[in-house]
Amino acid sequence: MSASSPARPIKGATLDDSQWAALMKYAGNKGAVMEGHHNTNRVVDLPSAMAGWFGGGLGAPALVTVRVRKSDALPVVIRMWQDEAPVLDAVGPVLENVPRCLARRDDVAIHSYVQGVPLSLTCPAGEFLESEMVRALAGELARMTRVRADELPPLPAAWSGLSQLPGKSAEFLRTLALAADTQIRRPNWAVFGGLFASLGVAERALVGFAERVPKLHDRPFSLLHGDLHRDNVIVAFDQPRRPLICVDWELAMYGDPLHDLATHLVRMGYPHKQWDEVVEAWCRAMKGEGREQAADGVTSDLPHYVDFERAQSVYPDVMRAVSALGSSIGPGDLELAALEVHRALEAAERPLRLRGLPKVSTIEQLILRWCKGRGARFLEKEPGARWTWERDERVPLRPEFDEEVVEEALWAEALASARQVFKGATHLSTVVNAGGVDVVVRRKLGAVTLREPRFLLEHEVLGAIEAAGVAVRAPRVMALGKSELGDEFTLHTYEGRGGPGHRAEHPEWGLLPGEADDLVDQLYALSKVDTRPLDQHRGGVSFYRWLCLKLVRMVEGLPVESARVASKLGLPGARWLTMALAPRDVTPRRKVLLHGDLNPWNLVRLGKRGDGHRLALIDWEMALVGDPLYDLVRHMHLSPTRPETRERMLRRWSAVMPADHTRGWQKDCETYRQLEVVRSAYVDLDRLVTGEGLDAPNVRRAVGSYATTLRHALHYLGMGSAGQAALSNPYLVFALPRADDEMRGTGAAFAALERA
Repeated sequence: MSASSPARPIKGATLDDSQWAALMKYAGNKGAVMEGHHNTNRVVDLPSAMAGWFGGGLGAPALVTVRVRKSDALPVVIRMWQDEAPVLDAVGPVLENVPRCLARRDDVAIHSYVQGVPLSLTCPAGEFLESEMVRALAGELARMTRVRADELPPLPAAWSGLSQLPGKSAEFLRTLALAADTQIRRPNWAVFGGLFASLGVAERALVGFAERVPKLHDRPFSLLHGDLHRDNVIVAFDQPRRPLICVDWELAMYGDPLHDLATHLVRMGYPHKQWDEVVEAWCRAMKGEGREQAADGVTSDLPHYVDFERAQSVYPDVMRAVSALGSSIGPGDLELAALEVHRALEAAERPLRLRGLPKVSTIEQLILRWCKGRGARFLEKEPGARWTWERDERVPLRPEFDEEVVEEALWAEALASARQVFKGATHLSTVVNAGGVDVVVRRKLGAVTLREPRFLLEHEVLGAIEAAGVAVRAPRVMALGKSELGDEFTLHTYEGRGGPGHRAEHPEWGLLPGEADDLVDQLYALSKVDTRPLDQHRGGVSFYRWLCLKLVRMVEGLPVESARVASKLGLPGARWLTMALAPRDVTPRRKVLLHGDLNPWNLVRLGKRGDGHRLALIDWEMALVGDPLYDLVRHMHLSPTRPETRERMLRRWSAVMPADHTRGWQKDCETYRQLEVVRSAYVDLDRLVTGEGLDAPNVRRAVGSYATTLRHALHYLGMGSAGQAALSNPYLVFALPRADDEMRGTGAAFAALERA
């Protein structure tokens, strides 16, 4: 508080510095404290002398509420206006029972006290509200439209374009989403961004929501309460005509009244079976106020506002859940926080297009790691500053990277910002600096099902490459172990420019000519690695037939829903697939170590922008031993490859590789390419059905052209007529993403498939 600025008088009340100081002291000593999210409220019965300072209009008893804005409160709400007082001035003549702002100075406001009990005490969230109460609340929302725009404070610059009537509803919703990003997400991202990234909430999630707002019906704008839930509704037993009073107007705004209805529906915690009754009562109340246009398009547009409410709520809900844990965390507290975070993520999953939500057990580990990095202590663990971990003896520690440096890396991971966290299809990777070395802390995503098989241990593959001393730019394994939270991790050297906080650059739109040459040269160097300790299959079957067998086994193991949809699309089951693949084979070639997944995001540009010819090869979890031609063909299947680049790579590869690595390659390229298209038809469909891995960029790209993949796969399998019949279905064509489409939500897509 500052004594320099005079208290703002309301209706003639004037408080000088001495009066203000006396009132603050009295409230501090006598007031009953009620804590809110944004304010500390003290309810105090003023003596008659103090009550007289406000012109005698307080009545008896002279109860007031002294509201002090919390300076350390997390910014978790959208505020159109920073000052609640002029809003109350405008609302008072229309909703006469709302509080009056009697005086205000800096972060302290004095309001008249509204007597009664919060609705949350008489009817908690989740319980049905009596129909009379529903109609009364709908009436309050409708009466707010009587407040004229010129009586409200001027709109801030970010909202000033929304002052026309009828309102631009779609633009209002877009502005809301961008305001949530500006006022909620951005101020908290430096502290919480790493946690949100590990939970799968991308930095641009709200901006993406804003970009996807569809055309809405334009409704007349009006005053909105913005936060009408059961704690902000007072039941006044001495007001039989208007028993419900709306308080806490600090989040009020001016805009589409449908937003207020959506916020009210969600935050009131109505049972879902009562939503229709609430919406119907609201529409009737608007009609009764002569505001029929306010209900235009309510059926089609209300879900978009509900989506926004659930989308923006993930930020305050997660931040409050983890912040409430404090410095000492018990196992029960951690479980409750993880459940709350999981609930928030589930609610925001569809509106924000979140993919691969972590399980509750995984969320517990993510929260605890984040909290411990900020000094919290888990009560079941020994107190102390060390982050204990158990080393896996299969990877010896290096002299320059001992146990203390590993602990340093784990602490740095817990404190990482969102820019340091990278979520792939199967791993969560965090780039940190420890012991002067840039390293990546890699952890498996526990909720992800590994549909494509893994054959080798990544640390053994990287160890073999390092031991061979070949010219392959791959990470070095610095440590392997299990943290005190029980989760396994690997520390790799970071391959990229700029270190932590700088995004690695990938050739996502294809290789430059020099990069194409460099990749072929590294595949040649990879062929010199001794594979005898690694070879995953030693039987007499050829490598190609071995791949076919693994593909058939994968198809046999598809979830029931994925298999059912595959059948609808004309893709054969395991038995028929075996017969379709049986006639083909390739020329035997000498086996070498293969990367197995050379998609663009597993290639890192090391050169400066403009002359980047050197690539690093990362993420070796799908490495295997097999035909050297397969790695090259699979790379060209997974990456955008121009015809001239394809010819350049094949020509260079056939020239530098030994003869026993290349014989018969010309006729076998197409065989491998067709096998990969068929594999993608099953793998990408399963990702679309299950939603797993869709937040990884390589997966998003793959499923984004699924209609083309399916058509080619059915042709290669001799199922052309089945494919033609499937793709002639208009519902199916709409459901399947094409290369030029934005990836659609999978729920709507497969609902269309069900209707087919």
